[in-house]
Order: sequence, then structure tokens, then C-alpha cells
Amino acid sequence: MAQPYIKTILEKSSPYLKTIFTDDQLCELVEKTLYLTDEKNIQKVVDAWSAIYIDFVKRDYQRRYKDTDKQLDEFITYKDDGVKIIWGGCLDVLKAMKPESIHLMVTSPPYYNARDYSHWSNLSDYLEEMRAVIREAYRVLDNNRVFLWNVGDIYDNDNLFTKSVWGKRRIPLGAYFIKIFEEERFTFVDDYIWDKGEVQSERQKNGDKPYPFYQYPMNCYEHILIFHKHRNDDIRYPCPLCGCLQVNGNAFTEIGLRSWECKNRDCFRRSAADRGKRFSLKTIMTQGRQSKEAAIDNSFIKRYRRDIIKINPVIKINSKGKNKLGHSAPFPLEIPEMAVRFFSYPEEIVLDPFGGSMTSVIAAQQNNRVGVGIELNKDMFLNSVRENLKNRIKGDVMISEFDYDWSCLELEQR
Repeated sequence: MAQPYIKTILEKSSPYLKTIFTDDQLCELVEKTLYLTDEKNIQKVVDAWSAIYIDFVKRDYQRRYKDTDKQLDEFITYKDDGVKIIWGGCLDVLKAMKPESIHLMVTSPPYYNARDYSHWSNLSDYLEEMRAVIREAYRVLDNNRVFLWNVGDIYDNDNLFTKSVWGKRRIPLGAYFIKIFEEERFTFVDDYIWDKGEVQSERQKNGDKPYPFYQYPMNCYEHILIFHKHRNDDIRYPCPLCGCLQVNGNAFTEIGLRSWECKNRDCFRRSAADRGKRFSLKTIMTQGRQSKEAAIDNSFIKRYRRDIIKINPVIKINSKGKNKLGHSAPFPLEIPEMAVRFFSYPEEIVLDPFGGSMTSVIAAQQNNRVGVGIELNKDMFLNSVRENLKNRIKGDVMISEFDYDWSCLELEQR
């Protein structure tokens, strides 16, 4: 009687497995595969084995980080269909999070000195603080995943040379952030231009001076920057056809993204040139999860076919002159919704490190993802955030809150 195919995978992969795991770890890994005995569907066995192995490798990598706050991690990863709010400083919370535990990040950071609650002494201080957040975000974001960063260029004084009113200038935050992200090992992929359709500033109208050197455009757009994380990982991954770890390193398909080629002579498919399957950890994810639940409808794809997108700004003030969202700088739901549908799968975790009015959290929940938002200004935004979530999330959904400063977990049921 032929042995179960999982034993074939383990036997062919054993020489490599013994080089990266201890005997105890290897026993633990093998125990997780004992139920994979369905010989009627070998591909199902291969897929299940790959998922077990990839998860095992990730958990081994995560254990090396000693500063994970276990209570915070349990709060984030606990399975439910609600939304999760973390009250605390963005950088402090990120530093306490488990490595590569978030599947998508999407945010609009506080703009340099654009609001009463977000002021820095100069542009350098602002950019260095944002750099620290981006650096920690790289550690927390899962490998081969996406960070969407919505930011607008501004007209202000950088306070680096003079504090005079004459020191005001156009500050290209989008360009600065692309450089910072790439220096912190992200890869720049795309820049969607958000056409806001309305002039958002009064930069030097100079209507009474129709002469050369007095004319400047008004700011009516923002950047929606897309970055990939590809951490260079030398760990081998299983061939998606035969499941074996008899693979050799191949070319890098993107910066930091290593590909592999199957060298198992008994693999189920080889090319006409007798080459084995070529793949990467990213292709295992993207090609293996093309389910009906993850499909994006054509009309939604068509809307974002061009990289200039017209989206109306959020109307915050109602007919009574009241800010109905309780936040001075919310961004449209369309932006995080695009990120959620294009760059994550159902039930995955979406994090907004600058939660604000929690628009990203709402977009995640509305699309069957787990939305997590971090917000520093609890005293300022607590009531407005709760009200906004209760008015906009779908169904009878639990709103979970974690006060990181006090390590206190509070659960509320709508």
C-alpha cells in the first residue's frame, strides 16, 4: 500500500528541514501534518501542508522579537467580526506589536502643522517622527504586503531657515515620504492622484498682480502612495505543485522578493525545457487564494484603472454648522475601501496607525476584514469615534477598545 503523500513531502524535504529547525520544532511541525491523509486530492494536501509550513516559519520568526505585548497581541488577533480601537501613541503601540502580524496598512498621517493637534517645531522633526513610525510599520506589516499612505503637499513654513511669514513655501510631502519609505526598505509601487475637484488652499491668489512670477496653482489634489514590503527571506518555501522543499534560489522578481525553482525530479509538472515550477512566497499567496469571496467586481476595478481619480472630499459640517464626524481631517471612505479590496483578503487584519475618525476601520468591516485603528487623542475624539462607528458600521457589531496606556481592555456591544 502506497504511503500517504504527506510522508513523501516530508521525506524529500527532511534534509532541509533538519538544517533550519531543532528536533523539538521538527516534531511539532510533523504533528501538525498528521491529518493530511486525503489521497483523493493531492493538491489539497499540498496546499494544506504549504499553509502549515508557512505559518510555522512565520511563528518561529515572530518569537525572536522579545518586546511583543501579549495582551495587545491577543486583542488584535482575537477572531471576531467586529472593529477594534487602540487608544495610545502610534509609535508606542507599533513597538509592542508582534512582527509581521498585520496584512494591510492604510492611513492618512497627520500633516505637518496643518491642525491644532499636530504641531512640530520644524519640518525635520516632523519627518523624523514619521520615519520612526514607518520603520516600525515595516516590522509589523506582513511580508509581501502593502502600505497605502495618503498625504497631500502643503503650503507652509518649514521653520528650518526663518520663522518669518516670508518663509512659507510649497512643501512636497509626497516626494519626501517616497524617499523615507524607500530608505526604510519599502518599495514604491504607485502614486494615485486624488483629484479633490475643489481648491483646498488660498496660495497666493495675487489677483491684483497679473504679471510674471506672481502666478501659482492652487492645491486641489493629494497623493495616494502605494508601497510594497518585500523582506529578503532566505528560507525555502514549498513548491506549490508537489509541496517539496527541494528548491533552489532563482532570480529576484522585485527588490527583496526572492523566487525559487523546484528541483524535485518527481514533481507533477516540468516545462518543455525540463525546468521545474518557478514561484515565490508572494505567488503562493496570490495564486492560491483566488476564491469567489476575494473576487473584485469589474466596475470597481474599472474605477481605479487610471491613476488620477476624482473623489469628493468629506463633508464634515452639517446644515446646523456642527462637525458630524467630530474630526477635522477625515478622508473619504473610497480610499481605504480601494486598499482593502485590492490588497487584502476576507477576514484579514487591516491596521490604520493614525485612526482619526476610523474611516479605514469602517471600510475594513464593511468588506469582511478586521479593522484596527490606533488613535492618540482619546480625550479629543473618544465620543466622536464611538458615534461615527455606531452610525456607519454594518449590523450588530462589537466595538472593542484597548487602552494601551493603562493596559485595560474594554468591550462594548452595540
